[in-house]
Amino acid sequence: MSRQSMRGGAAVGRLADLEPVEAGAVMYLRMWSDGEGGRTDAASDFNIALGSEAGRVAMLTLDRLCSLCATYGRRPLIRHGLGCACLGADENCFAQMIAAASEGAREDAMMIASLIVRPDFAPALASLSEELGLTLRRMTAGFKMPTTGHQTPSTVLH
Repeated sequence: MSRQSMRGGAAVGRLADLEPVEAGAVMYLRMWSDGEGGRTDAASDFNIALGSEAGRVAMLTLDRLCSLCATYGRRPLIRHGLGCACLGADENCFAQMIAAASEGAREDAMMIASLIVRPDFAPALASLSEELGLTLRRMTAGFKMPTTGHQTPSTVLH
């Protein structure tokens, strides 16, 4: 494995530390990359959460987005395994692109997309990132992140 690909797979955090949209982006990237079984599971998740028509559209978006990365990427995205709790550098870049696009930060999403794919495909990747990110927002809207039990500065009693 080259030094560059090792860098892309270097653990930079944990999935549990990500916001739901970001964690979902990483998990669906991993599922799509896992082959037909993972893609079937992703499609099932979308269908359950969104209904059959919206689920089909969401899966098509995921497929287009990941295919674009695989076909026109500057280099292959390095991913951790489906059950891995670590977050790799490339996965974090992917998650940040999806999150930025879903928040309407198109310039940021475009900048990150240009790090992942050739510049001529960055606009398409940023657009697909927005579609997937908004879908993940709909899917996780009612999702509450678990707390660690730690107090934040605003809740600490003096």
